[in-house]
Amino acid sequence: MGIDAIIAIAGLLAPPVVDFVKKKWLKKENDTPEATMSTLATTKPEVLPGYLEATVSYLRAQIEYFNRDVTGTPAQWVVNTRAIIRPAGVVFAALILTGMVTASFMGYAPPAEVSDTVTGVRLSCELIISSWFGTRISING
Repeated sequence: MGIDAIIAIAGLLAPPVVDFVKKKWLKKENDTPEATMSTLATTKPEVLPGYLEATVSYLRAQIEYFNRDVTGTPAQWVVNTRAIIRPAGVVFAALILTGMVTASFMGYAPPAEVSDTVTGVRLSCELIISSWFGTRISING
């Protein structure tokens, strides 16, 4: 029972803790395009349109470079499949855990030679479910 609690709590708390650490200690730079535009707007507003145009061109170049291997849009079934992978994993993990609980209540005990495998499956299912819920927790700071 102890390892189950550790796995569930770790999966639940890991995503928001990582998010919190990134927000607290990995600050964004002060030299952002927005900060530069703010400074230009108050000091030299006449150069602001040129700076904005250059920034937009730079961002377009980054997008083109990032998408250099993309040829067209993926098929809708690919988009739908990618969208359903994580929720389906959580549903299947919940079904497996429900089956294990049902079998346990019915008095079934797995053979000793597969007990490590059953424990591994149980812990994996718990981690899948708790990490999915953990990504839904957000620490605003």
